[in-house]
Amino acid sequence: MEHMLRIALAVPHVHLGNPEKNTLSHISAIQDAQAHHASLILFPELSMTGYTCGDLFYQASLLQAVQKSIVRLTQSLPDSMIAVVGAPLETKTGLLNGAFVLGSHAIYGFVPKQYIPNSHEFYEKRYFQSGRDCCDAMEIGGMPFAVSPRTVFRSQDGVMFGIEICEDLWSPIPPSSYLALAGAELVLNLSASNELITKREYRTDLVRQQSARLQCAYAYVSAGLGESTSDLVFSGHSLVTSCGSTLAENAHYLDDDYRLYADIDLDRIRADRRGQTSFLDAAQRMLACPSALQALPLPLMLDDRIPPSIHPSAYPFIPADSDARDERCSQIFDLQSAALARRLAITGGKVVVGISGGLDSTLALLAACRAMDRLQLPRTHILGITMPCFGTTDRTYQNALTLMDKLHVSSREIPIHEAVRLHFRDIGHDERDHSVTYENAQARERTQVLMDVANDFGGIVLGTGDLSEIALGWCTYNADHMSMYGVNSGVPKTLVRWIIQTVCDEAAFRDARDCLLDILDTPISPELLPPDTQGQILQKTEDLVGPYTLHDFFLYYVVRLGYTPRKIYAYACLAFEGMFSHEEILHWLRNFYRRFFTQQFKRNCMPDGVKIGSIALSPRGDWRMPSDAEALLWLTECEALTEKE
Repeated sequence: MEHMLRIALAVPHVHLGNPEKNTLSHISAIQDAQAHHASLILFPELSMTGYTCGDLFYQASLLQAVQKSIVRLTQSLPDSMIAVVGAPLETKTGLLNGAFVLGSHAIYGFVPKQYIPNSHEFYEKRYFQSGRDCCDAMEIGGMPFAVSPRTVFRSQDGVMFGIEICEDLWSPIPPSSYLALAGAELVLNLSASNELITKREYRTDLVRQQSARLQCAYAYVSAGLGESTSDLVFSGHSLVTSCGSTLAENAHYLDDDYRLYADIDLDRIRADRRGQTSFLDAAQRMLACPSALQALPLPLMLDDRIPPSIHPSAYPFIPADSDARDERCSQIFDLQSAALARRLAITGGKVVVGISGGLDSTLALLAACRAMDRLQLPRTHILGITMPCFGTTDRTYQNALTLMDKLHVSSREIPIHEAVRLHFRDIGHDERDHSVTYENAQARERTQVLMDVANDFGGIVLGTGDLSEIALGWCTYNADHMSMYGVNSGVPKTLVRWIIQTVCDEAAFRDARDCLLDILDTPISPELLPPDTQGQILQKTEDLVGPYTLHDFFLYYVVRLGYTPRKIYAYACLAFEGMFSHEEILHWLRNFYRRFFTQQFKRNCMPDGVKIGSIALSPRGDWRMPSDAEALLWLTECEALTEKE
C-alpha cells in the first residue's frame, strides 16, 4: 500500500551506566524491527546510558563508551533502517542530552534537548545544557555530523521527520510546532517520564493533541522499569498518534523490554494539511525562521509488497465502542434538532414532512419532535403526510400511520395513485412501463403535495435525504431532492439507523419504540415499483445503488481525505475482508465515482442543512465542484486495479 511508514518503538531493559550492555539490547531490538519490516526505530531518552545515571554523566569514561557504542550501532544497522537513539554528547559548549540519528555506517545528525527541567523531581540542569542555540559540527569514528535543534530529516522517498526530547513537548511552544511547520510529517519524542497517578492519561492527551494541532504523526517512547527506583518509577509508556487518533499504545501500565509497531499513513497527514488553510498560513510565517534540512540517502516507506499492519474500520463514521457510539448518536441528534429549532423559530414554528415508514423520514420526524419540544410548541405543529402509491407495502404504510400516531403529531393520508395516473395520461406514458419516468413521476407528485400542503398549513417542508444519498445523487431532481431544510443532510446512511436505535429508548419517544424497532428492521427501498406477489418490498435500494456500508466507506476516504482509488480499494479490501469480495468492492467503487461525479448538479442546488461531522457536501461550504467535472481520471485508475492488488 502506497505511502505507508512502519515505525518501531523500542523500550529495552536499560543497564545503568553500561553502554556496552545497552548496545547489545539495542542491536537485538533493531534485528527484531528489521524482521517486522520497520524502516525507523526509536529508543527512549538517554537509552545508551540510562536516564537516572546522576553524577555518572560527569565521568569521561562513560561519555567515551557512549561514542564507541554509537559507532558499533552504525555498523550493526541494516541499509534499510534509521535508528534514533538517546545519548549524552559532550560539545565545546557543554554536555547535551539528545538524539543521534543513525544509519548504516553513518551519523546523520544529533538533535539536542532544548528545555531542561529543573524543578520537583527533575534536576537535569545539574548536568546538561540547553541545545536551543546550538549549531555545531562534530565527528565520531570518522563520521561527521551536525548538532542542531531544528533539523528536519528527509528520506529519499520524501518522508520528513523531526525530533524533540521529553520536556520539549511540555513547553508552551514545543519545538515540534516549528518542525511541523517546516515540513515534518512525523515527530519523534525520546522521553524518560516518570510515572505518577493520572500522569499516563495526561501524557496521552498531550501527545494526541499535539498530533492533532500539527496534523502530523507523533511517536512517543519513554524509559522503562530498568531505570533507578531510588526515588521514581519509570513506566515505559509508548504510543503513536496521527492527526489526533491513537494508532498504537503499549498495553501495560508498568512496562519494560518490549517493542511496539505502528504503520503511519502519510497520505492522511498530507490530506489534512492540504485542506487546512491555517496550517499553511502558519507555515508561511515560519519562512523567516528556517530549519536545517538533512537528506537521508535511503527510502523509508513500506515496500508495497508487504501488507501493512493496519485495521481500518469498515464503519469510519461509527465508533466501535458502544458507549462512544451512543454518545455520538445522541450528540448528532441534538445538533439536528437544535438546528431545526433555530430555523423553525424564524419561519413560524410549523413543519410538514413526508412519512414513508423508512429510516430517513423517521429520523427527520424524530428530529422535528425534539425541535418542537425545545421550542415548547405542541407536536401538532408537525404535519406528517403519508402518500401511498404503486410501490407502497402494507408494512411501511402501517408503520407510517403508527409512528405519526404514537408521536402525537398531526397526520394526513393522501393517496397519489390517481394523480400519477392522470399525469401519465397527460404525458403519454404507459403505466406498464416501469422505467425511470414511472418512478420519478411518483416522487415529484409527492413533493408537489408536500409543498402545496405546507403553503396551506403555514409551515416549511422538511427534507429527509441523508448525506449518503446526496453523495450518490440517489434522489429525484426537484422532487425528494428539494425542501426548505435538509435536517439529515449531514448524516451518512450507516449512522441513521444507529441514531434511531439510540433515541428510541428516550422517554419522549418510548410510546413509539416498537414501531421504531420494526422500521429499523425494514429493508431500505424507495418503494416506487410494485411489491412482489406476497406484498413484500421488491425494489431494494442496495441492490441497485450498492451497499451503503461500502459507499459510506468510499465517501469518507474520497471526500474527507482525498485518497486515490488504488489506496481506497486497498483499505476497503482490508476493512471488508470476509464481508465483500475484492470484485464486489471494485465494482461498487467504480459505481461510487461514476455517480459522485455525474450527480454533482443536484448538490449544486441543494437546500440548507446542518453540517454534522467532518464531511458535508453543501455547495455553500465544504464541497464546491463543477457539475461538468469529468470522472475519467479516477475511473481509469479503477480500471487498472485487479482483484489481486
